[in-house]
Amino acid sequence: MAASPPVCEFGWKAPAFRLPATDGRRYGLDDVMGPNGVVIAFICNHCPYVLAVIDRIVRDANDLGGHGIGFAAICSNDAAAYPADSFGKMADMAREKNFPFPYLHDEDQSVARAWGAACTPDFFGLNAEGALQYRGRLDASRKDVGRDDVRRDLYEAMVQVAQTGRGPAEQIPSMGCSIKWKAA
Repeated sequence: MAASPPVCEFGWKAPAFRLPATDGRRYGLDDVMGPNGVVIAFICNHCPYVLAVIDRIVRDANDLGGHGIGFAAICSNDAAAYPADSFGKMADMAREKNFPFPYLHDEDQSVARAWGAACTPDFFGLNAEGALQYRGRLDASRKDVGRDDVRRDLYEAMVQVAQTGRGPAEQIPSMGCSIKWKAA
């Protein structure tokens, strides 16, 4: 089922976390924060919205590093119900796509709940103080890859955050598959 996150709540302070990554290490927010901010992307392996843009996510993460913006991705889906989102499959995807960022596993879904993640992909762009400045889409792609010349919404917003500490006032929400929550 397609879902969209709420609009950006400017200044919201991101909760801390410490999660295992596919590279065998554990990371917290401070570990992935760049000098000018960070993007935390809630993604998964099976979502057609993520699969349509994963190469662009990798491109933008690489390019944002040059602007002092850190990047990490978190998979919070119920892997028992969605085996393609298991930790082992996450490691496979990170290796196959040559992720330049940590791919973190939120097995108990506590980070997704604390952050209010709604869908995959769901992007949280924070400034250097850890305050939310962007909660929008990567670009105009949806379940199909957009044109090569499509506007890079996330990238442009985070370059602005790197330069000014503030995100754009106008943001278009991301759209994707809903987070696959575990049964209560």
